[in-house]
Parts: sequence; structure tokens; C-alpha cells
Amino acid sequence: MPISRRDLIKLGALAGAIGLFTRAGVLRADGPSKPLRILILGGTGFIGPHQVRYAVARGHQVTVFNRGQRQADLPEGVEHLNGDRDKGDLASLKGREWDVCIDNPTSTPFWVRDAGKVLKGKVGHYLFVSTISVYADNSVAHADEGAALEKYTGRNVMKETRDSLRKNMALYGPLKAASEAEALKQFPAITTIVRPGLIVGPGDPTDRFTYWPVRLARGGDVAAPGDGSDPVQVIDARDLAEWMIRLAESRTFGTFNATGPNYPVSMAALLHGIRATNTAGATLNWIPTAFLEEQKVAPWSDMPVWVPAQGDSAGFGQRNVGRAVASGLTFRPLATTASETLAWFKSLPAERQAKLGAGLSAEREAALLAAWKAKLPA
Repeated sequence: MPISRRDLIKLGALAGAIGLFTRAGVLRADGPSKPLRILILGGTGFIGPHQVRYAVARGHQVTVFNRGQRQADLPEGVEHLNGDRDKGDLASLKGREWDVCIDNPTSTPFWVRDAGKVLKGKVGHYLFVSTISVYADNSVAHADEGAALEKYTGRNVMKETRDSLRKNMALYGPLKAASEAEALKQFPAITTIVRPGLIVGPGDPTDRFTYWPVRLARGGDVAAPGDGSDPVQVIDARDLAEWMIRLAESRTFGTFNATGPNYPVSMAALLHGIRATNTAGATLNWIPTAFLEEQKVAPWSDMPVWVPAQGDSAGFGQRNVGRAVASGLTFRPLATTASETLAWFKSLPAERQAKLGAGLSAEREAALLAAWKAKLPA
């Protein structure tokens, strides 16, 4: 069954080039007023290690809690606790207290409920990582945090597990929205909800941004989506992680869209800027959206980062981030993100580099370019 553009957006959560690649946010130079005891649920995934390193560098005491199945290069002195939230095993957290809890991996409400049973009254601040996929409507540009959310329509939201989510990714937005509601219920008046857009940068396991630095560094004719004018938004995992630690330090509560940067970015600005970070001399071939649809080239997955600004996705890539920026979210230059992502990718084992997790294969891209060029006037 064909997947609609609206479904692709749900599953994803799954300015000029010069301005885009030279403007940078300014990180706060001052440290926290006092060291915090920070519990990070997760801590070894994508954003977790960045949070841990930044927090330790700023003098905080960090504990990570996870199943212990994924290794991460974390600083010395970080405390490791193990348990399985799928099975309700949070025993190692009992009888302990922390100033802050950051909940990174939760996508099912019963995880939040169970954390509340153990940590209620034991933490002074709960930060929940959600997603912009919680929004029910992507047709309106510059919508803020007050926009309507997805609704769960199943039988029992507390019965939904990671397995049920894997079988039906359309549940992702509704379950995240329900998890937000549970967070506010379990940790009233001390909750911060962070809704990231596409998280990118070194360490990304999905390759949903990595595809473009890798592809443009290879050079030659590159298939580029649309006419270049469609807006895009991304957030470097390090910018997201560091800002969340600063939110904890300032005890900032509320709900925030966390993507960027804080000025308009087009797909053309993004790709031209990434191309400018290398000397491969790639040639961008802009292929109209209608032709991509004919060729069954899907936004977001086949053409990462990109979603056409049309119809029910007209506002995608244009979420209002003013509240987060006002609270201290900053952005490193996307040139830095692109070049450091490429360097990280090149450091991976050859078998990992051999197959990107997103984007067109070389063979499929070549076929697409040949089909498009055959339609052009001689």
C-alpha cells in the first residue's frame, strides 16, 4: 500500500547559503551556580553521550540508567545503573534521589508511569524528550507549541509497547503525545518537555542527514529534490544536548520546539552550504517534486531532510522555535555539523560505511538522473 506524504512525516520522527553556514549561537561561558546530581534515563544512545560529557565538563554528577546492552565512551566517574523499562525493572533507582532526571528514550506512556512510581518526590526536575511528530497538523507555517497534538485512538495506551510501535510506526506521534501527558501527570509543576525536529550530527545511527555530506563529498552529478526552495529544519545533537543541561541548571520548565536554526533555511541553502565544505565539485541536479513522485522517490527517506512544502506538509520545516531560542538554545554553524558528521562517518568500520541507512543507493540515483535527463530538451 503506498505511503502518503502525511504518513512519511509521521514516520520521520521518526536564508542564503552564506548566512546558513556562518551564523553561530554563542554558548554560555559561565558555569552552573552549583553542581547537580543528574539522572539520565538512556544515556548511551545518540544525544545521551553528548549530554553526559557536557554535564560532567560543567561539574555535575551524572548517573545513567539503561539495559547495559549498548556501549558508549563516557567520562570516568559516571555512575551506571541497569534495568529494563520494558519489563518494569527499575529496582536500581529505588531509594535514590537526584536533582534532575532527563528521560531520553521513552516513546510509550507506561515507561513514564513506571518512572513516576519510583522517582516521584525523588527528583526536583523532569525533562522529557518528545518530538515535533506529536503535532496533528503540518500544514501551517510557523506554528508554535500551542498547536493541536495527535490523539491516541487505540484500546489502552498503557498496553502499547516498543514492539507494538515497531509494528505500526503511525503510533509514534500519538504515543509520544500521550507520554507527554503522562509526564505532566507524574511530575506536575516540575516538567520540561522538549520537542526536537530531525536530530543530526556525529553519532547519528539513522543517516537521515549524514547522507548529504557523504554524497556531496563523493562528487559527480547529484540528484537534488524539488526546486531548492522547500524549507528545512534540523538540530545538531550537541546543541540539543548542551541546551538541555542548561535548562536543568536554570530549572526552566515548560514545552519547547527544539529544531533550527532560528532563521529560514531552504534545501538549496543546505546543499550548497554542505557542498562548500569540500572540494569534490558535485553538480546539483534539481528534480521536480512531481517527477520524483512518478519515480516513487519518497521524501524524507529517499531524499533525507526534505519534505515538499505543499498541502498537508506546507508547514513542515517551519516550526516556530522562538520559545527555545529565548530560553538559551543556540546553534553551531551547519558547516561545522556537516564537516564533523562526515569525519565521524569516515571513522566508522568499512562495512558500516558501505550501506547508508537513508537516501538513494548509487544505482538508484544513477537511474533517476538518467530518467530525468531523458526528459530534458536536447
